[in-house]
Amino acid sequence: MITTANRLNTVEEYYFSSKLREVRQLASEGKPIINMGIGSPDLAPSKAVIDAVALAIQDENAHGYQSYQGLPELRSSMAAFYKNNFQVELNPNTEILPLMGSKEGIMHISLAFLNEGDQVLIPNPGYPTYTSVTNLVGAEAVYYDLAEANNWEPDFAALEKLDLSKVKLMWIGYPHMPTGARGSLELFENLVAFAKKHQILLVNDNPYSFVLNDNPMSLLQVEGAKDVALELNSLSKTFNMAGWRVGMVSGNADLIDAVLRVKSNMDSGMFFGIQKGAIEALKSDQSWFDSMNEIYKRRRVLTEQLAEKLGCKVYKEGVGLFVWAKLPEGIQSAEKFIDQILHEKYIFIAPGTIFGSNGEGYIRFALCVKEEKVQEAIDRF
Repeated sequence: MITTANRLNTVEEYYFSSKLREVRQLASEGKPIINMGIGSPDLAPSKAVIDAVALAIQDENAHGYQSYQGLPELRSSMAAFYKNNFQVELNPNTEILPLMGSKEGIMHISLAFLNEGDQVLIPNPGYPTYTSVTNLVGAEAVYYDLAEANNWEPDFAALEKLDLSKVKLMWIGYPHMPTGARGSLELFENLVAFAKKHQILLVNDNPYSFVLNDNPMSLLQVEGAKDVALELNSLSKTFNMAGWRVGMVSGNADLIDAVLRVKSNMDSGMFFGIQKGAIEALKSDQSWFDSMNEIYKRRRVLTEQLAEKLGCKVYKEGVGLFVWAKLPEGIQSAEKFIDQILHEKYIFIAPGTIFGSNGEGYIRFALCVKEEKVQEAIDRF
């Protein structure tokens, strides 16, 4: 018998990978499923983006291997995007590395900087991939609590009480997933100071800045952040390009070079046409963000009505692609609650527990469902 690697004993199949099989099975049985669980944008990229890809396919250079660092004009577009939207200066030749989605970057960064036995600070609740990748590379997850009472921000007094001697890396992500907490420049300044004090690599996962958020921010806006920080970003949510797999990591040249040494041994450059589409997307002006947010605002209003119809209390301060809501008093299990709704009303909602123990008692709705479908979900109750 061929056995699997021991590292697989540290992880399970990603929740949405397994749960969506159940959802698809119900749909195949003719059940009228409304999927409000996963944050996969249902809207299309702009026509200019689609046209750019269509034109690029005809290019004589379109179908060969591409550079591990992406097209120079793609990196320049990413640098311009950061300059125009965050007032952050980045050298496109040394301080930006295009990625096949920011999720890829979580693995590359972990492989580049973590040794077996190193510790990693991971938010609870937070993106589950931080934990799974930490386990896969043989490092140790150390969770830090985020709580609604503290606006889902780290408690620095509690962090300072931890033994930080083995901590090599800290994951953050604002706007926060799953809660939608905005964060602030003051929070970023405190995080950079904390990372410098304890010689920790700070990584901000930043794909939600432009969704229902009137104040997009970057960790790299903080003076001196490049000394200790990297930032992941993505075109998935901002430009409705989730399936295209386009992201980036930014930071100082030495840190980016370390990530490139991993990436260049794991894959090749992304398809030429996708890069050309990404270049066009990054040129989008404020009217693009405004048009998307008008849609998401209407969806959020209806989704909050659905949550409140279920007796939940909505976290109203949230931004981004999700609505985070606290379950009614007396509900013991978020997973049992959402399973009952799935099998009785055929509506799939994500339980907060998949994001960590501090997610118990909460559920998350994605704003990736058309208004008429959200209204249909409301009507089912």
